[in-house]
Amino acid sequence: MSVQSFNRCPRCGNENRGGSYACSFCGKRLRIERIEKISIFKRIEIEWSTPAPWYLKIIWLFIRPNKAFWDINHKRNKAPGHLIILFNALIYGLMGVAYLSHFIIPDQFLLFLYNLSVFTAFFLMGLIFNYIFGTLLIWFFIKGANSAVGFSEILEARFGGDAQKETYREAEMSPFSIYKGGTLHQQKANKYKMMYCAFTPFLLINLIEALIIFVGFPTVSLEAPLVPTLFTSMFNSPTWAILHAIDALTIAIWIPILMTLAIRELSNSSTVRVLLASFGIGILTAIIVFFLRPSFLP
Repeated sequence: MSVQSFNRCPRCGNENRGGSYACSFCGKRLRIERIEKISIFKRIEIEWSTPAPWYLKIIWLFIRPNKAFWDINHKRNKAPGHLIILFNALIYGLMGVAYLSHFIIPDQFLLFLYNLSVFTAFFLMGLIFNYIFGTLLIWFFIKGANSAVGFSEILEARFGGDAQKETYREAEMSPFSIYKGGTLHQQKANKYKMMYCAFTPFLLINLIEALIIFVGFPTVSLEAPLVPTLFTSMFNSPTWAILHAIDALTIAIWIPILMTLAIRELSNSSTVRVLLASFGIGILTAIIVFFLRPSFLP
C-alpha cells in the first residue's frame, strides 16, 4: 500500500500533498524552479481575498498572465473562459464584414443586408468553431500534461468525488491559514472553463487579422456576371499565408505559455515539465494549421 507524503508549509503550517510547488492555503512557494526568474512564470504569493472583475482578468491575461491564472484559480467558476469564446466569435463577425468590404455592391440596402447576414453567419461559425477547436486543443494539452505531471490524476485527487479527494476541516487547519476552509480544494475543478482563458491571445490576433483582411485582399465587383473565376483572386491571395503564419505562431508559442500557467495552477505542479509538453502540442498543432491554409488545398 502506497503512503501519501505531505509537505508542511513553513508559513501557515498546513500540510500540502507531496510534490506541491506552492502552499494551497497561503500561496507560499514550497519549491522554486529556475524558470520562475522569468516574471511571467513567477508564482504569486500575496494574499487573495476576492476575485478580480472579468474585464481585469482579461487585461491581466495579456500583461500579467501568471497573476490572472492565480486569481482565476481561487474562484474557478468565475473564470471568463466562455466570455473569451464569445468575444472571439464577435470578432469573427467583424472579419466577415471586412472580407465582404472587398466586394463592390452598388445597392446600399443590399449592402446592409449582406453585411448583417455575413456578420451573423461568421459570428455563429466562429462560436461553433472556437468551442470545437478550443475543446479539442485543450484535450490534447491535457494529454500532454498527463504524460508530464499526471495532470488528470492530480485533479481527481484534489477535486474529484471519490475517497481520495483532499478535504480539509477547519479544525485540522493551522490558525494562521489565510484560506479558511481550503478555498483551492472545496470547489469544482472547472478545468475547461479555466483553460478556455488560454485562448485570450486570439482576441488581439483576430482583431489584427480583421485589419489585414480589410486592407490586404483584392477587390472584386459583383456587378459583372458571376463566373467560376470571380473568387480566384481571393482564394489565391498571399494574404492567407500571412494570416495563417500569425495563427501558427500564436498556437505554437503564446497559447502554450498561457495553457502551462492554467495547468500549473490547477495541478500545483512543475512549470518546466508542463511547459515542455505544452510547447510540443502547440508546435505540432501550428504546423497542421499552417499547412491547411487555402493555398495548400486543391
